[in-house]
Amino acid sequence: MPRRRIGFAYRFAAVICKPPLVVLLKRDWHGMENIPAEGGFITAVNHNSHIDPFAYGHFQYNTGRVPRFLAKSGLFNKGFVGAMMRGTGQIPVYRESTDALSAFRAAIEAVERGECVAFYPEGTLTRDPDGWPMTGKTGAARVALRTRCPVIPVAQWGANEVLPPYAGRPRLFPRKTHRVLAGPPVDLDRFYGREMTPELLKEATEAIMAAVTRHLEEIRGERAPKEPYDPQRERVEQRRKTRAQPRRRGHDRSPERRSSAHGSPVDGAQGDPQYRKDRHQERQNEQRRAGKRATAREEGLNT
Repeated sequence: MPRRRIGFAYRFAAVICKPPLVVLLKRDWHGMENIPAEGGFITAVNHNSHIDPFAYGHFQYNTGRVPRFLAKSGLFNKGFVGAMMRGTGQIPVYRESTDALSAFRAAIEAVERGECVAFYPEGTLTRDPDGWPMTGKTGAARVALRTRCPVIPVAQWGANEVLPPYAGRPRLFPRKTHRVLAGPPVDLDRFYGREMTPELLKEATEAIMAAVTRHLEEIRGERAPKEPYDPQRERVEQRRKTRAQPRRRGHDRSPERRSSAHGSPVDGAQGDPQYRKDRHQERQNEQRRAGKRATAREEGLNT
């Protein structure tokens, strides 16, 4: 299948974006030979800076196979931004769809037309403290298994040194180097022809993310953590700690601080089992004393 023509809008965007990127970043790019010369395919790219779509887009543009990024469908209706998104052939993702595969219908159709669809499998900027790829979402695997297209793992590093994730101010000097390594297609043959279950998609996604991480290790000359950062697991752990914290505070307080001057519980101590036991014992003692006083009064009246 022949390559799709780049088109005026994409060339216009390149004229605007390439000069500042050339000034801002030195380039150390490898693996362009692994980008297919024709036919549809997916690139799976790590995401560590708000500006890395432009830096990576520059690399991909220079291969002659321009990337079609996935973006929220609402962006395509926003004035000049929407016009550029449509003109450059970016791909809307309809997240309101109840069918997970239908949400990526446009990406499937683009691959079948012979396009390059660029996925950020992490779904957002990495939250790993050292910038390593996180666990991936299954969108890229869904499209790959549906179309059986090549999945090219791409690792990049350097744009994050200009603008780190979640940072407010860029670091322009000294001039940074944008490093890219595109690898050969990920072997997904063992997943073809099987039912597309959540377990299968998770396994295929892990294979894709492992390839991206291996290439990033090569770029950085370091070893990645054995277990990738998992935002969902981190949120669960944070909720567990938040729920446990008030209980710990209640247990740590001394008995003297569990009641106010009027005997009313304070600081959530009413949730302390020992506090409830003490209060129950006090009530029983008070009832026994009241009974003894009533008996004494009756005996005094009868004498």
